[in-house]
Amino acid sequence: MADISRRKDDHLDLATSGDVAFKQTTTLFEHVRLLHDALPELAVDELDTSVELMGKRLRAPILIAGMTGGSDRAERINKELASIAEERGYAFGLGSQRAMHKHPTKSRTYAVRDVAPSALLLGNLGMVQAAQMSNDEVRKLVDAVGADALCVHLNPAMELIQDEGDRDFRGGLQTLERLLRLGLRVVVKETGCGLSGHVAARVRALGIEYVDVSGAGGTSWVAVETHRASEQRRSLGEAFWEWGIPTAASVALCAPHGFLGIFATGGISSGLDIAKAIALGASAGGIARRALQAVEAGGRAGGVAFFERIETELRSAMLLTGSRNLKVLAQAPRIITGELAQWLALAR
Repeated sequence: MADISRRKDDHLDLATSGDVAFKQTTTLFEHVRLLHDALPELAVDELDTSVELMGKRLRAPILIAGMTGGSDRAERINKELASIAEERGYAFGLGSQRAMHKHPTKSRTYAVRDVAPSALLLGNLGMVQAAQMSNDEVRKLVDAVGADALCVHLNPAMELIQDEGDRDFRGGLQTLERLLRLGLRVVVKETGCGLSGHVAARVRALGIEYVDVSGAGGTSWVAVETHRASEQRRSLGEAFWEWGIPTAASVALCAPHGFLGIFATGGISSGLDIAKAIALGASAGGIARRALQAVEAGGRAGGVAFFERIETELRSAMLLTGSRNLKVLAQAPRIITGELAQWLALAR
């Protein structure tokens, strides 16, 4: 049990202050230009940032994305961020629930319904772990935290770097089919390497209605595991540090496949990024590392101030594109330049 708690705290330390960013790869949101409207005929007070997802209405299209669980420190962080999500009308994601499955005493570190009774709450389980668990075990994990949906995360690149990581990734599609037959609302989620159009097409064909792209350009979870790996695995991690599909490209590649919801996570750092993601087809933008850093540096007040800035930037982008609400923003004229244009031309 100590090993799991230590690993979770290592992840938090690295995510907060470690050298774990992509070194060259960006999200490519810098290659999305929204067309300026100098005559918007709108007032800031009449802008509507709300969105309905999974039967719940968010006051703003923001997900505090899944990061942690399984240690005392993780419990404190989950409670703090979940309470902010509740207060501000955001969605909230838990970190991988593998720790609470292996050690039920860790369940309390994922319990946030006492501080977030109405927030849209996303559980989290790895694809490989879900494949190995019974239907009852999966259902128990979802019910134990009161999740509205289960994120099933795909992380083959991350696992290959871990000394103790998984090496067999077969049966993923069958596992998703089984979870859907259980009646679970499933979100297919990557962990920093993005989802391609090909993956989007395959999971949508199964009946998956929600994805979280978790693209490249923010925190590299390959980098996180590289710092923890043995010398042999560290060299592999350094070779694949930049691996992945940039977040903006992943959103645009998933958008044509008819999902009911696309979460744009991976390097989102501003409200303008969220506005651009929505213009590319996302339903909401997810923020993890920046939210963690804000709370760790400034406590609850620091976290609230951070998200107030994010919302102010989003509203400003809406006003400056003449977008009264998010549906209008989703149709806002935009120009795609540079490397992002190349991705969209070559990777479909």
